[in-house]
Amino acid sequence: MSTKRAIVVVLGSGYAARFMLSLTDSYAKVLHTSRDPLHHLAGIPESQRLHFDLAHPHTWGHIPSGADLLWCFPAAPVGTVRDFVKATGSIGRLVVLGSTSAYDTGAAQEYPPPWTDETAPIDCTKPRVQGEEFLRNECGAIVLRVAGIYGPGRHPYDWITSGRVGLSDKYVNLIHVEDLAEICIAALQCGIPGSAYNVSDGVPRTWKEIGRRLYGDQPVNEPAGAGESGKRINTVKLRSMLLQAHISIRHPDLFDSLDHLPRSAGAT
Repeated sequence: MSTKRAIVVVLGSGYAARFMLSLTDSYAKVLHTSRDPLHHLAGIPESQRLHFDLAHPHTWGHIPSGADLLWCFPAAPVGTVRDFVKATGSIGRLVVLGSTSAYDTGAAQEYPPPWTDETAPIDCTKPRVQGEEFLRNECGAIVLRVAGIYGPGRHPYDWITSGRVGLSDKYVNLIHVEDLAEICIAALQCGIPGSAYNVSDGVPRTWKEIGRRLYGDQPVNEPAGAGESGKRINTVKLRSMLLQAHISIRHPDLFDSLDHLPRSAGAT
């Protein structure tokens, strides 16, 4: 049996952290932070809650020195991120949740879009990307560029019926929150420091495909201006890491997962 690491701190514990119960298999102590732990971390034992707000330096000292960190909110602005790292001193393994929106696709209209791997250009004008790149290059962070997250309470069919997204030919990449939770844990264990990994289920779909599954073959109106091609995210590097961690994607078939995922109350 492998030896447990001492402490991991989930910075900005939220939706995905609710599915990370197995962190206790790898760590002797698991701590969660929030800007308002009393209200936002009510389901977590008080001994595991920490008050932390990147915008308020007086809370930075609540993070134990040398702990592994799972950073779950945008790492911005970069100046504050840099100051926090300097003030914290020693950091163990560091995993940062980024976004596939980091990739700079420019004005390309190629369709279907080319596959995007971790070597693709990123948009360093975005504040969160600046912070992620500082942490990756200067602190050895493992950056997970995460696709759209779905799961209990976050159903793509509800996004469609509420009008949040239209049924266009734009490609979308998704990951079930249960898989994201396991990937975060795998990255803490097996990720290569200073590396980035794309995180999705590996099978891009178009919103029109997803809508067809919801509505059948009845015609649907494509929203005006829906000419974007989207991205097709390559996950070969991620799957290599998961193989090393002896885990696999639990929800590889989006449509099967959606069929078994409860809809929001009142959804049609």
